Amino acid sequence: MAAKAFGIVTSTPRRVNVHGLQEYRPAGAFTFIGKFRVIDFPISNFSNSGIKNIEVYLNKHPKALTDHLGTGRSYNLNSKRDRLQLFYCNHHMENDVYNTDVSDYLDNLHHLEVLPQEYVVIAPCYMVYKQDFAALLDEHTASGADITMLYHKVNNAKDHYLNCRVMGVDQEQVVTSLEINRGNRQNQCVFMDTYIMKKSLFIDLVQRAAKYSSTYSLAQFLSVLISREELEIRGVQHKGFFASIDDLQSYYESNLSLLDPKNARDLFTDGWWIYTRTTDSNPSRIYDTSTVKDSMIANGCQVEGTVVHSVIGRGVHIGKGAVVRNSVILDYAQIGDGVTIDSQIVDKYAKVIRTKELISTPEHPSYVHRADTL
Repeated sequence: MAAKAFGIVTSTPRRVNVHGLQEYRPAGAFTFIGKFRVIDFPISNFSNSGIKNIEVYLNKHPKALTDHLGTGRSYNLNSKRDRLQLFYCNHHMENDVYNTDVSDYLDNLHHLEVLPQEYVVIAPCYMVYKQDFAALLDEHTASGADITMLYHKVNNAKDHYLNCRVMGVDQEQVVTSLEINRGNRQNQCVFMDTYIMKKSLFIDLVQRAAKYSSTYSLAQFLSVLISREELEIRGVQHKGFFASIDDLQSYYESNLSLLDPKNARDLFTDGWWIYTRTTDSNPSRIYDTSTVKDSMIANGCQVEGTVVHSVIGRGVHIGKGAVVRNSVILDYAQIGDGVTIDSQIVDKYAKVIRTKELISTPEHPSYVHRADTL
């Protein structure tokens, strides 16, 4: 069945707001646990599932993703029939209210209409999870539903996933509601922005949504149809590691959560490879003066100080006597001699060398801007 489907990775939704990081790149281009980008996960899911025709929609700051994705060769998409295409959508950037996935699809409607595949699988650029889309497609066709939507059960929805949509699902797994999480319940079914449907239905919904409102996303229009009971929409529960990177706190927590071996083993399994564009560099050097505990250190680093419960990206230099705790340090940053930082997100190329202390808490981490010198 996978050969009968093409994949779409959506552009960054306007409700996603990751302070600082998003000023320089879209959500899919965020560095994740030192060596990956967030978009590596949906594209790897498609590739591992046998869906080899993949479209990636881009809006703001497309260069970061175009450089990373290239031709798709890094994702095992290198046969004559495989195809990774990038679509840049920027027609309504002067007013962000018009920037929806529906407007992206309308801009490329002719291309969608001529695709030979019967089904479409849509996945978000800002969520991290592992999913066999081929098995999900089989489940969708066997159910006879018009649309299958993926969800994840959580028990902390009052103060997390506040930029996500949540679903109501009855005992027969029929979707009964779809709305923004308002933080009024701990236990919720978080919609993973992942759909499966026939291409013909998808195109029809895009056209109808645009006529209904120029500012509506596909999910917003589906919530209207759910209330009218026009379609048979079925939910499927996802199990395993799941992260929605929709604000700065969730970016911070999702990185550090993979220091837990259980979470790491769940996301990274033999035979289900997470592909990325590799960066060749020297192995990291951990000096005699250093102490490293409960951390991930990417390649090309020089660690002369102390690192505890942190994620360190490529090419980072941590000086003598420096202490890094509970922090996420992105590529090529520098933490100077004798500097102490705690609960920080330090963006690429930043230098913390003259400010000797940056102390926050894991509940409210702070952000150091890209290429800043402190």
